[in-house]
Amino acid sequence: MGLTLVEKIISEHAGKTVHAGELVISKVDVTAVQDGTGPLTVQEFKKLGKDKLNNPERTILFIDHASPSPRKELSNTHMVLRDFHKEYGAVLSDVGAGVCHQRLVETFVNPGEILIGADSHTCTSGALGAFATGMGSTDIAVGMALGKTWLKVPATFKIVVRGKLREGICSKDLMLHLIGMIGADGATYKALEFTGDTIDNMTMSERFTLANMAVEAGAKCGLFVADDKTKAFLQERGRGDKFRQILPDSDAEYERIIEINAEDVPHTVSCPHTVDNTRPASELGDVKVNQVYVGTCTNGRIEDLRVVAQILDGKKVHEDVRMLICPASKDVYKQALKEGLIDIFVDANASVLPPGCGPCVGVHAGILGDGEVCLATQNRNFQGRMGNTKGFIYLASPYVAAYTALRGYISEK
Repeated sequence: MGLTLVEKIISEHAGKTVHAGELVISKVDVTAVQDGTGPLTVQEFKKLGKDKLNNPERTILFIDHASPSPRKELSNTHMVLRDFHKEYGAVLSDVGAGVCHQRLVETFVNPGEILIGADSHTCTSGALGAFATGMGSTDIAVGMALGKTWLKVPATFKIVVRGKLREGICSKDLMLHLIGMIGADGATYKALEFTGDTIDNMTMSERFTLANMAVEAGAKCGLFVADDKTKAFLQERGRGDKFRQILPDSDAEYERIIEINAEDVPHTVSCPHTVDNTRPASELGDVKVNQVYVGTCTNGRIEDLRVVAQILDGKKVHEDVRMLICPASKDVYKQALKEGLIDIFVDANASVLPPGCGPCVGVHAGILGDGEVCLATQNRNFQGRMGNTKGFIYLASPYVAAYTALRGYISEK
């Protein structure tokens, strides 16, 4: 029996051939925490009695969720990570550097590797052809100490997408469409292996969006075969020598195969309060919004900002809408400045935030008022996600977000 992509990667790290359902001990290449989960990880690491990290150069501490800190309690947790960085030599990605998942793909993760992170959207790095998954703080502490982890090898859903997406349709629409099809728990603890000519033709940015939201269907990871586009991305980031290609076997066994015709995917919106509560944007024209948020690890890349800038150029955000734009990393911010995108946003009366998670996590920089509606390019719309249980969050692509900001209601044109 042949191996799926996830089975091949884990087999390499386990030192033996493994199949779905097996419990294994696996080597780990990269470990990561963020400022919400990191302090607990540090606490658990110190309980282990280890005097050093297994691989400090590939142990990354990110301060991105409350960045910059909005209150003293969070500032104190940031101090814990900064002190740990100095004491143990872990890499620190401090305030303003950007969202952990964007920084990981920009700088730290390579094809064929295993990344474990104390954040559910760690799966973003799967777009590079790596096995990347989120775990609890204690599991990450053990990984940091030993360079190993234990896990059950996930079964795989093969997602086959064929054809060309219609004009203006984004990979975010495709992922919301898929989640609407199978449900928020439809792929619990599965690996999603994306393939088909639509996927082959996607940019790395589009693939990152798909991998990022794999967990929103309950998946353990979202995976892509590394190809020439992956290689070009790595070369641009100064690590072209890290490129390698791992292919699933032709006789690999998949638990389920899901086929999607790209031309059938509409502008798709997730309605409150679950990601799988999806509807075409064309059916939501009567939903007025108070805030539009463009950014996060899902859609805060330069390609996303270009889409928004093209639509906003020379126009003004609706007078009843607050529009917030947050580049996913410092490099994205610098590129947006270089291309004049920031000027377009400011001239349109949008507010530009420093790189980081911003309003997505609901601790600062855009908390909703009672009864307010936000349309966001983030990945979650759970009740209270943006800091107020009385707020309402709709999820959509950067394309829909831009038109919504101009119209004052959810719009696809």
